[in-house]
Amino acid sequence: MVDLLVERLAEPRRFIQVLAGPRQVGKTTIARQATQQVRGPVHVASADDPSGRDLAWLRAQWTIGRTMARDAGEDGAVLVLDEVQKIPDWASLVKLLWDEDSASELSLRTVLLGSAPLVVQRGLGESLAGRFELIRVPHWSFSEMRAAFSWDLDRYMFFGGYPGAADLVDDRRRWFAYIMESLVETTLSRDILLLTRIDKPALLRQLFQLACAYSGQIVSYQKLVGQLQDAGNTTTLAHYLRLLEGAGLIAGLQKFSGSIVRRRGSSPKLVALNAALVSAPSGVSLRDARTDPEMWGRLTETAVGAHLVNSGGGDEIKVSYWRDRNREVDLVLHSGSRVVGLEVTSGRRKDALPGLRAFTERFEGATTLLVGGQGIPVQEFLSQPARHWVA
Repeated sequence: MVDLLVERLAEPRRFIQVLAGPRQVGKTTIARQATQQVRGPVHVASADDPSGRDLAWLRAQWTIGRTMARDAGEDGAVLVLDEVQKIPDWASLVKLLWDEDSASELSLRTVLLGSAPLVVQRGLGESLAGRFELIRVPHWSFSEMRAAFSWDLDRYMFFGGYPGAADLVDDRRRWFAYIMESLVETTLSRDILLLTRIDKPALLRQLFQLACAYSGQIVSYQKLVGQLQDAGNTTTLAHYLRLLEGAGLIAGLQKFSGSIVRRRGSSPKLVALNAALVSAPSGVSLRDARTDPEMWGRLTETAVGAHLVNSGGGDEIKVSYWRDRNREVDLVLHSGSRVVGLEVTSGRRKDALPGLRAFTERFEGATTLLVGGQGIPVQEFLSQPARHWVA
C-alpha cells in the first residue's frame, strides 16, 4: 500500500487520498513511508487528542500546508491529517478548502487517515463525492505477519493480525491487556460511542462480546436477544452489528441467495475480523487451543472468513454463507458472475460434503473449494487474497 500511495501522490493533484481502516493496522506508518518518497515538504497533524479538535484547528493545519506548498513552488507540498473523523463536520470544511485550492491551482496534495472507516466513508459520501480516492487498510494478513515477524500459521491463527501486539505474545497478560484495553476498548469508546448516537452502550458492548464468542457460527437475531442481558430489539442489534463491522471488529455475513431481500433479512454468520478478538477473551493459551478441536475449528474458520473479508476490497468481492435446511456451505465468494462456495475444516477429514454438492446443484456455474483437511492447505489459502480464488 505504500507503493500505491506513493504512485498517487506523484501524480498531478487530482484527488484527496483517504486511508481508512481499524486501529493499529499501519495507516500512519504507510503515510509516513510514502511521504518520505515524494517531492516537496510534508506537514503531518493528528486530531486524536483527548482535549478535542475543532474546525479552527483543521483550518490552521490546512493553512500551514498551503504556506509550505506556495514556498515549495512546482513541487508543492503534502498535508497529512490523521484521525480526521474526530472533528465535527470535518468533511464540509475539507470540501471548501480543497475547492479553494483547486480554483487557485495550488499544489497541496492531501492525505486523510481515519480509524473509524464507517464514519469516514459517511463523511466522504455526504460532502466529498468525486473529490477522493479511498484506500482501505485492513487487518494484517498471514503473509504480512510472517514476513514482518516470522510467524508460523498456528501463531497467526491464535494471535491474529495486530502488528503492534506481536512483541507481546510471549507475555499473555500484557498481550491480553493490549488487545482488550488499548485496541478494543478504545475502538468501542472513541470510534463508535463518541462518534455515533448509541442509545444502549451496554448492549453494544455485550453484542461485541457475544459475537466474539460465536465467531464462525450462524446466529439468529432472536437468539442474540435472548442471550443479552440488556433488552433490545432485532433492528437495534442489526444496526449495532453494522457499526462493529464498520469499525473493523465483527462482520455479520449474510446468507447467499438469488433474492437481495432474503439475503438482508437472514440470520447473520458472525466472523471476528481478527483472530485475536476470539482468542484474547477466551482465556486459553495457544497450546490449549491447538489441542481443543472445537476451539481450533472456530479459530480456523474465523481466520479464513476474516481473511476473505479483509482482502475482498469492500464491495468488490462479496463474502457470505449459504444454508438450506440442514445443508450448509461455510463461506461463499461472489464477484460478478463468479460464485465460489468454500467448506473449511481444521484438519479432520470430511468424506461427505452434502452442502457443497447441494450448493452446486442449486446455483448453476458455481464452483467449490475445500480449505484445510484434504483440500487446499490453510497456510496456502491464507497466502492469497480473496480475488485469487474468484479469478
